[in-house]
Parts: sequence; C-alpha cells; structure tokens
Amino acid sequence: MLATLDDLITQQAQRTPESPALRLKDTTLSYRELNEAIDRAASAFIAAGIKSNDRVAVYLPKTLEAVITLFAASRASAVFVPINPLLKPAQVSYILNDCHVRLVVTSSDRTHLLKDVINTCPYLSDIVLTDSKPGPEVASICFTTWSTFSETPKAQFPKRIDSDLAAILYTSGSTGNPKGVVLTHRNMLTGAQSVASYLKNTSDDVLLAVLPLSFDYGLSQLTTAFHVGASVVLMDYLLPRDVIKAVSRYSITGLAGVPPLWNQLAQLDWPEETRGTLRYITNSGGAMPVSTTKLFREKLPTTEIYLMYGLTEAFRSTFLPPEEVDIRPESMGKAIPNAEVLVLREDGSECDIDEPGELVHRGPLVSLGYWNDPAKTAVRFKPIPTGGCTEVPLTEIAVWSGDRVKKDKDGYLYFISRADEMIKTSGYRVSPTEVEEVVYASGLAKELVAIGAKHPQLGEAIILILVTDTEIETSEFVRYFQRNLPAYMHPKHYVHVTELPRNQNGKIDRKMLAEQYSNHFMELES
Repeated sequence: MLATLDDLITQQAQRTPESPALRLKDTTLSYRELNEAIDRAASAFIAAGIKSNDRVAVYLPKTLEAVITLFAASRASAVFVPINPLLKPAQVSYILNDCHVRLVVTSSDRTHLLKDVINTCPYLSDIVLTDSKPGPEVASICFTTWSTFSETPKAQFPKRIDSDLAAILYTSGSTGNPKGVVLTHRNMLTGAQSVASYLKNTSDDVLLAVLPLSFDYGLSQLTTAFHVGASVVLMDYLLPRDVIKAVSRYSITGLAGVPPLWNQLAQLDWPEETRGTLRYITNSGGAMPVSTTKLFREKLPTTEIYLMYGLTEAFRSTFLPPEEVDIRPESMGKAIPNAEVLVLREDGSECDIDEPGELVHRGPLVSLGYWNDPAKTAVRFKPIPTGGCTEVPLTEIAVWSGDRVKKDKDGYLYFISRADEMIKTSGYRVSPTEVEEVVYASGLAKELVAIGAKHPQLGEAIILILVTDTEIETSEFVRYFQRNLPAYMHPKHYVHVTELPRNQNGKIDRKMLAEQYSNHFMELES
C-alpha cells in the first residue's frame, strides 16, 4: 500500500525499472534512474539538516531537477513548496517567509535576481544551485551545487504515513497575499488515483506537461502519470505551435491545458500524426468556450475531450465525460471518483434542481486548510455532517469553494460565477488586492481598483481604474508592471478617472465598476 507521494516512483522502479519516467528534450530518465536520483537528493537534504516537516522550495522552470526535488523532499519527510518561476523577487520572498522555507533549489541566475530579498528571509539556511555558476555572496546562506549530491552517502529515510504533510501550494486569495494550501500525501495520492481512473491512464501513456508545477493542475500531470507508470515530457513553450510540434515529436497521448492555450491551439493546424496518438485533452482553470470545443471536435475527431473543474483546496473536483461534451458542452460535469460535490444554500441545506448555490466539496481530497491562517481557513473549510448522518459525534471538514453553480435534473453541474472578486485570467486566480498593492507601492496612483472583465482569449483580463495627481502616461505603468509582476498579472486596459464611485458605506463600489466594464474586451472584438 502506498503511503507517501515518492512511493509512486519506488513502486514503478520495482515493477518496470527501465520504463521511461521523465523526459526533457533529448534526456530521458527511467523509473530506476529517477528513483536513484530522488534517493541522492533526499540524502543530501537530510545531510543539510532538513528534518520532518521542514519546507523545501523549488524555484525553477520545468526541469529534471525541479521534479526530483519535489519527490526527494517527500522522501526526506519534508514538505515541498513549488514556486511559480514567473514570480518576481518580492513575491518569492513572501512565500519563503510565510511558510519558513529552510532550503531552496534554484539556479544561479535566479539567485542573483533574489539577492536583495534573501537577507529578508531569516529561516532560509541553504540554497542548492542546479548549475555550476556561483551565486551571490550572502553570509547567512550555505550554497551547494546539485552536482555534489552524488557524493552524499545514502541516508536512513524517516518513516511516514499518508496523513503526513506533503506540499504547500500557493494560490491567490480574494484579498491580499496568496494563501498556502496544505496538502497531505493522502490528498495527492487519492487525487492521482481518481484522475488516472477517469482518464483511463495506463503505462502506455505519454503526457506532455506544459503547465507550471506550482499549479495543482500542472503538478497533477506528474502524479497521475507516475501512478500508472506512464511517462511525462516536460516543456516550457514559447509559442502555441511549439506544443503541437511536441505532441508530434514525442507521440503524446495526453495533454492538459487552460482556456487561453486551447483558444490559440484551436486556431492552428494539427498534423495527421497527432490524430493518431493524442488520445485525450483536458481543460481546467476556467471554462473552455463552446466554440473552441467545437473546433477541437472537428480538428481532432478521435481525441477525447475532458472538461474539468478543480480548486487547489481539493485538488480536483468534477469532470464531464467525453461522451457528454456534444450534449452539454457548457457543463463542468459531476464529481470525480472519491469525492462528493454538493450545491448548498448559505444555511447548509441542499439546493433544488437549477437553483444557484455554493459548490461544496467533501471527501479525502479536501486539504488541511491554509498555512498559518486560521481565520481564512475558517471561511472556506467548515464542518459538514459525515455522509449526511447527524448522529456521528465528529463531523468532517468540507471545502466551500466560493463558486456559485447549479445542478440540472440529471445531476450535471454548471458554473455561474465566483462569489468573491477573484480574477481568473490565463488559467490563474489573481487577487485584485495583490495587483493594487503593487501599484500603491509605486506611488504612481492616488487611488485605484483592479477588476476582471470577460476576455475572448484569456477568460478574464485585468482592467486598472486609476486616480492620479498628475497626468501619467500609460506606458509608465506598463514598464512598472513588467518589472514587478509576472505577465499574467499585467492589466490589459487602463482607465484614468478623477474619482472612484463609492457605496453607502464609503467603500469603493467595485461591483458597479465590474458591471460597467464587464464587456469592454468583448465589445472591442465585435
């Protein structure tokens, strides 16, 4: 029986040691080689003083070392923290400090980018560089290189169980800084088994990983594949056409993406050989436009399309079977295996057919809440009667998503809206407050609001509404965002006003502004 995430690799190394597990460009690691590399890295982490439940972060693009680090942290009984490689130093520093990261695996170039914030991270003691170039001189940090791991004697690895902590994945909240979602080994192993079962994954599958590993949906490509002994091809693409080329080159059978990527890929030509190998595609991170779904049905008639919904707090939640895509293309489907998804009123009672309510997820995929934040955890994670049985003394905790949905007479779910003010753009959830605080820090604006508006390619795009003391060129804001935030957080439209509307409580009337500009980008397209 599997207890921890790294057991996935051990199991496959025993069953089919020479089967390909991981590929990056022309380099391939078998399950045996991957398992041995995980042993070496885990031993090096322990030699560096990493103890049970210490946090180990990885701040890299999709590399072999990034994947090895995640599973090696697990084997060393640590908790891994994947950091989106697009994040800027201030955001990285926030994560390192928030969960007291002890060790970071990154590259020398990225370490130089972080040199001004490393000293603001008092818990950070070790940085492992994946290349041979020197990092910056920081007295409090012990720098080592990945290449020295082979010199570390194999350690005695701690005993662990499936309820131990496995990972902290950071996701934007509706206000302020991102929240760290705490996942156990049981959460992640159950998620891998559930997803692999409905995707019908086997050891013959070859999955193309194009999504960030800091994104639960991207990380799931690894765990799902390793659960069945399939192989994963890592890829950071520049152009959508590169993804299609990779599908052809590596005979990809499974591809996961978010709506902005699918919208671009649907417009391109797919070579005949892709139709022969690509068994399925999956969508999450927002609804795939029906027009995009139809284009894929035409261009890839033998490829199955899985429309899915998930939230980091419960890893995966629902999926629509491929045979239902033509019948109800706007549906997010039903609960995945090992989960129950309810539509509830504010009082906790179940909604009637077609009655809007909040999506509530219960079962073994529900995480342990937000790291070191009981207040925000209490808002989203609430008790629910176990199996509806009120006589059971101890109630289980379910996650209340904040998403409004409805259920039809056949039990299929449909997304209506977010209950909070989150902006979902390019497959990411972006906090308006996080964007606003960056602008306030610049001193360029007196007052401002960031809102999300429907966008034909991005799902939603950010509009920044500003009050400034002097006339400031939009280009100055653009340059500032380029320096301080990843591209997916950059506003796509700027509105300069003399004052912002306020509600009866004196607060900025965000709802009115959101309604006023809700169709801005759609009107530009028409």
